[in-house]
Amino acid sequence: MQAPSAVVMTTSPAELRPVLLVGATGDLGGRTLRALRARGKLVRALVRPGSDASRLPQEGLEVVRGDMLDPPSLLPAMAGVSAVVSTAIGYSRRRKGDSLRTDFEGNQNLVDAAKKAGVPRYVLLSILACDQAPDVPHFWAKKVTEDYLEAQGVPFVTLRAGAFLYAPSGRYRQWMLGGLQKGRVMALTPAGVRMTYIDPNEVARALAMAVDEPRALGQRIDLGSDRPLSGQELTDLIGRLLGRSMTMSTMGWGPIGRILGMFSPAMRGMMSMGRFFATGKYVADTRLQGELFGPVPKVEDAARQTLTDLGLLPAATRPAGAFA
Repeated sequence: MQAPSAVVMTTSPAELRPVLLVGATGDLGGRTLRALRARGKLVRALVRPGSDASRLPQEGLEVVRGDMLDPPSLLPAMAGVSAVVSTAIGYSRRRKGDSLRTDFEGNQNLVDAAKKAGVPRYVLLSILACDQAPDVPHFWAKKVTEDYLEAQGVPFVTLRAGAFLYAPSGRYRQWMLGGLQKGRVMALTPAGVRMTYIDPNEVARALAMAVDEPRALGQRIDLGSDRPLSGQELTDLIGRLLGRSMTMSTMGWGPIGRILGMFSPAMRGMMSMGRFFATGKYVADTRLQGELFGPVPKVEDAARQTLTDLGLLPAATRPAGAFA
């Protein structure tokens, strides 16, 4: 009797291959990590040398050190992955030395490494209406990366998320909380101009789903809530949730902002973003989002979650399997 031929597995089954997550130590990256794990994915996190990865969950997670601005360090992280999900940003300057260089050069380095490794899918967190905002540097960096993915022939999905309606840590959180406690909501647009908001948990959920959704491949998908809001509509909504009257304040940079902008690229970027919001173009078309990722979330839910995170509303009981 002839011995059976040996079967050689050239690749692991997709479910056993990790998803490479870039940006896992950030707020949205952490939410995305939990969303991927909730879907049963093994995750490999690309973490820069010197960044603290000790707070990342250990179950189903592998940490690989590498830097988006150091191309040779990226190839080992790409080996054998089923997909790349990138939430990394440099413009927020979360760490000393961060800059727009990460958003332009660093993202292109990641794409080059993914191409060399033959990564079957690259999911990029992008920004709503980035293709209409050449004067907003960090918006335009996303558009440039989207185009680079397509030009390099890397199979991609880009999710263009609206403005996060949430309370991050640090000074901004205290500023936001202090304003709400005084009955004040800060509007990002002039009176009557609407814009799209979204809960970052919904963005994380969509990023995790985009890894597997076959219809998403090659798509540039807007992400938002069920409807855009003007500053006054947002103020009224928060007032209803809190059961009290709230006053709208309008973001205005004034002479001081213009002077600071002469010396601060970050301030100039914020001012250009504010001018773009004022155009009314920052509004999501959520039809494809609904088709691919399920019912489009209500903006009330995003506002309620923000107020809960700030301790202004009691926490609701989380459903089984919730990841945030």
